[in-house]
Amino acid sequence: MKSRILIVEDEEKLRRVLELQLRSADFEVEQAETAEAGLKMADRADLVLTDLRLPGMDGLELIHVIRRQNTRTPIVVMTAFGTIETAVNAMKAGAADFLLKPFSLDHMMTVIRKALDVRALEDENRKLREELGYRYEFDNIIGRSTAMQEIFATIERVAATRATVLLAGESGVGKDLIARAIHYKSPRRDRPFVKINCTALPENLMESELFGYEKGAFTGANTAKPGRFEQADTGTAFLDEIGDVPATIQVKLLRVLQEREFERLGSNKTRHIDVRIIAATNQDLRAALEQGTFREDLYYRLNVVPLNIPPLRERTEDIPFLAEHFVKKLAAANASPVESITEEAIRKLLGYHWPGNVRELENVIERSLVLCSGTRLDAADIRLDTAPRARERAAEDFLPEGLSLDEYEQSIIREALRRAAGNKSQAARLLGLTRNALRYRLAQMGLESAKDAATE
Repeated sequence: MKSRILIVEDEEKLRRVLELQLRSADFEVEQAETAEAGLKMADRADLVLTDLRLPGMDGLELIHVIRRQNTRTPIVVMTAFGTIETAVNAMKAGAADFLLKPFSLDHMMTVIRKALDVRALEDENRKLREELGYRYEFDNIIGRSTAMQEIFATIERVAATRATVLLAGESGVGKDLIARAIHYKSPRRDRPFVKINCTALPENLMESELFGYEKGAFTGANTAKPGRFEQADTGTAFLDEIGDVPATIQVKLLRVLQEREFERLGSNKTRHIDVRIIAATNQDLRAALEQGTFREDLYYRLNVVPLNIPPLRERTEDIPFLAEHFVKKLAAANASPVESITEEAIRKLLGYHWPGNVRELENVIERSLVLCSGTRLDAADIRLDTAPRARERAAEDFLPEGLSLDEYEQSIIREALRRAAGNKSQAARLLGLTRNALRYRLAQMGLESAKDAATE
């Protein structure tokens, strides 16, 4: 389609010259002698070319009115009074560019094409963002159960706000998708979404990764580097596995939540950011509070809007819909001939306990699709995880004879440290604890000072 240019100019001869030039370049053209007349045609234009000095409403006022009605239409202004102040005022009002009279027609065409190219690029970027956002629409977070419908309703209410959200639930329930859904439903949808996996960040690098560092802050810091919070400025920061954050970093996080400010490592310059925080955990933070491994003030700052996501075993009515969704999604991705899933296969899925939740269900469906040769996924095609589960301890092995509960716990912790060669993070993973929880227990055992446990 041809682009439509609206010319707003009170000199008839100039209007005619501009029209002939634009039509020869294969543009559609409309003319207006006054700003008032131009406003009636502005909504049809792909670009407005206007003089600043007009009878009645002037060009600057015209720009303000068009911007209130349509923020996307590029406006190029023409002026014979080309002072810096005039150009600045026009650009502040919303003009894309300006032409200083007298100007060549070739220069005018260059400016117009540039403005239209920028408009096309912005349209393309917006379309891509909308497609990205669609991935996190509720249709792609499958949940017909009452519990999930309540979560969807909460997302709708909280997304438009700046309130901090704390997502709680077992690993694999979809906390990441829900965090993204909140972001893409919010006014910050066009701004950055930065996921920070607190478990994946080594303790000695966590501060520099989160808050950045200045050149020379430590050996190897050859250049300054912004942290994850700076990358998320004006957008959303998603703190996954927040329960694994060490006590020293918890203090700095509290300041970000309260004051929206921090300093880079090696700097005393305070930086201010506008960031929305969403945190997630698969642990019981209240238990961490009681153990002293998680700050109470940080917990209450994070827990403004708590959102508990139930495990899949507690919402089995969602399994048939999730299974059908994954069959359609993964069959296309894996070039599988499978088109549907049978009732018998659904019943087999319903009979499983799903310790890995939705993530495990997706993996099972993908594995089954890859190995299925037919067009329907049947019960015999479902490949469940048959890895042996930990043997339940017999009643007589409840507690080794001669050991108290504290002594038995300490022996297990020492064995974990031995197997991990003294690596506390690895030992914590073996025990199913957070690093903070392990340090707390080590302090109780006298293997680590309480001061070190609180500040490490």
